[in-house]
Amino acid sequence: QVQLVESGGGLVQPGGSLTLSCVASGSIYKIYAMGWYRHVPGQERELVADIRDGLSTQYGDSVKGRFTASIDNAKNMAHLQMKSLKPEDTAVYTCYADLSTGWSQDSRGDYWGQGTQVTVSS
Repeated sequence: QVQLVESGGGLVQPGGSLTLSCVASGSIYKIYAMGWYRHVPGQERELVADIRDGLSTQYGDSVKGRFTASIDNAKNMAHLQMKSLKPEDTAVYTCYADLSTGWSQDSRGDYWGQGTQVTVSS
């Protein structure tokens, strides 16, 4: 069984910074990608960052230049550094991983964390 657990959410003032972390644990054979989505009730889920094969990183348009995503492959962890935060960044941030639990591609799937609340407010 695979679990993803996020940490680092909280309340921050506009213009401030916050770093989220996500650790994947369990029967992990290979991680193909890790990343972050965010969701505000009443709105569509938005891609924040996706790091694929540890090489290519895709960011959502609204966070480009302010957020930096990274992966620590040795620890099965993903981090999201958020700078110059704005009130519109307020959302639940959820970590995900595209991974396999065995050598077969049949064992590959997407796994999600529970989410962590980020609130940007003065």
